[in-house]
Parts: sequence; C-alpha cells; structure tokens
Amino acid sequence: MTSQDNDGELTRWTIHGERVVDDSRKMVVSIASVELPDGVQFEQYVFRSPPVAMVIAVNERDEVLMIWRHRFVMDRWTWELPGGYIDPEEDAEQAAARELEEEAGWRAGSLRLLARFQPLAGSIDMENHVYLAEELEATGNGPDINETAKVEWVPLSSVPDRIAKGEVIGAGAQLGLLHAARLRGY
Repeated sequence: MTSQDNDGELTRWTIHGERVVDDSRKMVVSIASVELPDGVQFEQYVFRSPPVAMVIAVNERDEVLMIWRHRFVMDRWTWELPGGYIDPEEDAEQAAARELEEEAGWRAGSLRLLARFQPLAGSIDMENHVYLAEELEATGNGPDINETAKVEWVPLSSVPDRIAKGEVIGAGAQLGLLHAARLRGY
C-alpha cells in the first residue's frame, strides 16, 4: 500500500502534546512533542499568528504601489506591499482594503484574491492573503509614518529585477508581485 492509497495517513506525523511557551496578541509560541511515521520522536517549536492580507495595487500604466520601509529585525530597508493583520471582525478582503488606505493613502475600486499561502508551513501557521487592487483613487491622506518612509509607483516590469537584486525581501511581496507581473505579461 502506498501513502496515496490512504490519503497520506502513512506519512502523517503524530502530535503527542503541545505546550505554550509565550502568548502575545500577535503570536503564540509553543513546543510540540511529535512522532514521525518511523517512530522517531522529538520536540519542535510551533508559531501561530493571525492571518494577514496584503495588496498589489496596479494602476492603468502597469505600475505597482510599493512602500519603502525599514525592518528592524533584519536591519534592512526594503520595498514592500501595503498589508497587515486581519482584525477579528473583518474578512481578508476588508483588511486588504483597509491596509491600502491606512498605509498608502489609496482606495481600491476592485479587489481580487490572487493567492493564499503559508510562509513557512513546517513551523508557522500564518495564512497570507494576497489581493490585486485596481481602479485606484487617492484618498487625500498621506501614508502612515509608522509604516513607511515613502510610497512610490514602481513599474511592474521592474519587479523581477528588483527581487533578483534583493530590494524586495518579503515572501508575500515576492509571490504576489510575480503573480501580478505574470498576469500583466511581464
């Protein structure tokens, strides 16, 4: 019998328990006691975080709205997409629209889900929702100073090169931008 005969049950890990090490508003850190199908047992850190939504806002000139910000954890400046945590009372699309307005000062006339993914499926549960925003209008509000140093329209055609140069380091931004570039023929 192969693992495909029983939907992968032969390769499923057994969880014997999980203890919380730290629990904050945006992250729960646990240590799980697991057993592999071959009987090997060990402990592994598990991180659980609320889901996030991010937005690829593309205008009629095939430019994408990006934010330039410093990330203190890596001590690096990077181009990113507007995005953030999904609040408990909202769905992913509402969060994407809110983040675009709060972080960049733009409103989307239309939003379309491009992708949902887990950034590091072996250790972190933090579902990411990536939306394509079009039919954009400026709100008249400036970007949030706590979120970005500047907001710029960047040619979508330059995205693969910017990723290759290390200017866009976030997994969600890379995945979403490459989806958007492919959809627009770049």
